[in-house]
Amino acid sequence: MVSASTLEPVARGKLGQEAKIKRAEFVGSLVAQKAIDKDIRQVVFDRGGYKYHGRVKALGEAARQAGLKI
Repeated sequence: MVSASTLEPVARGKLGQEAKIKRAEFVGSLVAQKAIDKDIRQVVFDRGGYKYHGRVKALGEAARQAGLKI
């Protein structure tokens, strides 16, 4: 399995003081890249009870655009 966060060194160097939506998009693409590297193509996106809008939507859409099937 894989995980991604804005606290990772890769993210810290690129994000700086970006807006929260931009950070969520970056994390979505980063987790998708890690999953694809481990030959994981399809995932389940658990929103944790949050509505699918804002940062949650940005993360999910970025992961889809990077190649994950959600």
